[in-house]
Amino acid sequence: MPKIISVSTYQPPYTLQQTNAEELTRELFHEKIPRLERYLKVFETGDIETRHFCVPAEWHRTEHTFEERNNLYIELATHYSVEVIQACLQNDAFLETAINPTDIDAIIFVSSTGISTPSIDARVMNRLPFSDRLKRIPLWGLGCAGGAAGISRAYDFCKAHPNAKVLVVCVELCSLTFQQNDFSKSNLIGASLFADGAACILVCSDDVDIHTKKRIPSIITTGSKWMPDSENVMGWNIRNNGLHVVFQKSIPSIITSWLGPFIESFLAEQHLYSEQINHFIAHPGGKKVLRAYEDTLQLKKQKTDISREILRHHGNMSSPTVLYVLEQFMLRECNVNDTGLLVALGPGFCAEAVLLKWRE
Repeated sequence: MPKIISVSTYQPPYTLQQTNAEELTRELFHEKIPRLERYLKVFETGDIETRHFCVPAEWHRTEHTFEERNNLYIELATHYSVEVIQACLQNDAFLETAINPTDIDAIIFVSSTGISTPSIDARVMNRLPFSDRLKRIPLWGLGCAGGAAGISRAYDFCKAHPNAKVLVVCVELCSLTFQQNDFSKSNLIGASLFADGAACILVCSDDVDIHTKKRIPSIITTGSKWMPDSENVMGWNIRNNGLHVVFQKSIPSIITSWLGPFIESFLAEQHLYSEQINHFIAHPGGKKVLRAYEDTLQLKKQKTDISREILRHHGNMSSPTVLYVLEQFMLRECNVNDTGLLVALGPGFCAEAVLLKWRE
């Protein structure tokens, strides 16, 4: 089975306490949104303490064009990708020996917070010594589901190519999409929840012989689920001044009514029940989302402890977030034959599930 050999994450340079983020939002929207103080309570009740951003808080006090935002996205997404790829390929927490970029067969680049043609992976290839025969698979528009989808596509590639080494790189710069003149509730919720981050994993096929320092998870199978006529649940409205967040309050109830049956069916295909899952590796879309996971899958609250910790200290970084959660599980000493379920949701509306098993 294809296996996840290494994982690394990257912390952008500007850290903001949630209380300071609330104050900045109050300053920007004062007298522009009726009942603003009522809506600002989402900053206090979301179980987020700190978030990390690619620009300082002061950057948001002045207006920026879509062109300016996107140019900054291209520059920083390229830089963060280089940093997190190097960290992944040289991560001595997992690898006995560093891996050279020339040995990589494919790169899957995942993002939804900026636009770049050629895609960011092509720009990264000018900065790191990848082969010019490297296969590039950019994925755009999957939002929070992107990290799990990237793992799934790496699994597909490795199943087709028994000697392949594949990088999955997720970079999201949500702060560059914040809109000063969008007075919608979705924009306020986004301001309280989203953050910036980057993550990278190395997935290798069965026949690749790489010595690792820790027990690592193999990918047993993957699953995808799409909900018809759900384009307005989550995503972007693209306007002249940039990307405007769409974030429906119905998401937790959708998880409860729609995700549960899919996960039950997905596990049943592998002759498993949710009670047999040792590790629940959930994308922490928000506090209510984690609670909905617990309710629909009948999970004990401690099963989402690591996801809650990532949410508390990083916020929702969209696609990389589930890889931050995975990193914490992989740093632990998991037992032989432990089973993990990795789940993320995104625009479409869609779900991605990855079944993992830790082997010797």
